[in-house]
Amino acid sequence: MMRACARFGAWGAALLAAFCLLSADARDLDQDQALRLRQEGVILPLEQLVRSALDRYPGASLLEAELEEEHGAYVYEVELLTTGGVVRELELDARDGRILKDEEDD
Repeated sequence: MMRACARFGAWGAALLAAFCLLSADARDLDQDQALRLRQEGVILPLEQLVRSALDRYPGASLLEAELEEEHGAYVYEVELLTTGGVVRELELDARDGRILKDEEDD
């Protein structure tokens, strides 16, 4: 009985640690946090990055944009609807505007 409890305790601790690591991969930032980071000059204005994404797909419409912190880096996740009806998901480095990912959204 004691061994079973010890095994469950170790397994439970490992599971909890894995869950914490997964949930720490990315976190959404709210508008107050984004404004503070922008005012401090840590990230570029969202408007600038959205303009860059829209220039990549002329005529596209912005569907959604959110700021996340992933592995210590700030990333804007932007979804666009192209004129061809395709939804594109772009990830942009919020500090310098580099496109980190550009793929068709499922």
